[in-house]
Amino acid sequence: MFKNSSHSRRRFLYVGLSGLAGATAVAVGKNIKPIYYSHVFDKPKRDFRVTGQNPLKKRAAAKGLIYGAACGRDLLASDKNLEACIIRECGVLTPENELKWQFLRPRPNVFDFSRADWMAKFARTHNMLFQGHTLVWHSQLPDWFKEVVNRQNAEKFLVEHITTVTKHYAGQIHSWDVVNEAIEPKDRLKAGLRQSPWLKFLGPDYIELAYRVTAQTDPKAMLVYNENDLEHDTPEHEAKRTAVLKLLERLKSRGTPIHALGIQSHLLGHSSLNAKKLRNFLSNVTSFGLKILITELDVIDQKLPSDPIVRDRMIAGMYEDYLSIVLDERAVIAVLTWGLSDKHSWLPMFLPRSDGLPVRPLPFDSNFKPKLAWNAIARAFDQAPKR
Repeated sequence: MFKNSSHSRRRFLYVGLSGLAGATAVAVGKNIKPIYYSHVFDKPKRDFRVTGQNPLKKRAAAKGLIYGAACGRDLLASDKNLEACIIRECGVLTPENELKWQFLRPRPNVFDFSRADWMAKFARTHNMLFQGHTLVWHSQLPDWFKEVVNRQNAEKFLVEHITTVTKHYAGQIHSWDVVNEAIEPKDRLKAGLRQSPWLKFLGPDYIELAYRVTAQTDPKAMLVYNENDLEHDTPEHEAKRTAVLKLLERLKSRGTPIHALGIQSHLLGHSSLNAKKLRNFLSNVTSFGLKILITELDVIDQKLPSDPIVRDRMIAGMYEDYLSIVLDERAVIAVLTWGLSDKHSWLPMFLPRSDGLPVRPLPFDSNFKPKLAWNAIARAFDQAPKR
């Protein structure tokens, strides 16, 4: 993908900031203009140098891993640059919204699979796996939900929804995010559960019910519990890690058909990682016999410096630091970023920068040119132990 300008070597390099004195050339390669700037912000051992020309999916596959990204149908259908980037880089595709209740179920008794079907076909056409996100969530429910669903009929609606959707896609899904974000210690409920419509109407057993129904109708899919805020060394993340482990332990003790934990990993660029705590958490998850997927990876740069050079290095550093920890755990089988290009990130709407500058959280910039974040992910795959 990226050819070094030197004609004396037959290998390929995508050159990040190196420890050379003076100005440094960055992103030297075909169709990429060199950018020169001081390496004053460099750390000597952090040059983000990558060998080879393989896209991320091939680097991941070489280690028995899967790499992919989330994307929406409308963007994928209308942006040819995005389409080409997804096809080249991704081995698995996650529909950003198309499998959520709000989009699948416009009326109580009507299912509309057209948008999700389009994405499933796209994945098949380009030899990608398809990831099912998500069957049960407290958010993005249709407008009619509040008026129609109650304690008396909630189980009927839940079972009907899961059964209908999973039967429609049975055999086509690599993994289902069966339940998404059921834990929130800040709500101060028993076992750290989130105050959601499902908990209110059905009690905590709705979680187990969801897995059992899914397993019956799509027995070949990997069934995942997906959660956020598990990565950083903060009291809030520590509390959620503890509650998630208790939930997983309870589900496994009851023979619930759950196969993996999905760690969203919307990383805070300004926050810290504690390698020991994170490794211990991953080890505890695997002790239940579960696999682990990194399901929604990006780096939130809301509080990082405005200078794009500094910011890109800090973002890349967070990617490499985090992935170097989690990929050491052999139960981690997949890494999916929540988007591929800064052009289509969710962050400008939900977590914009106070200075109004564009966010830069993903492997490719808004022009679909690879950034140091791409290098960091590539390096992490290259250095990961083989599964």
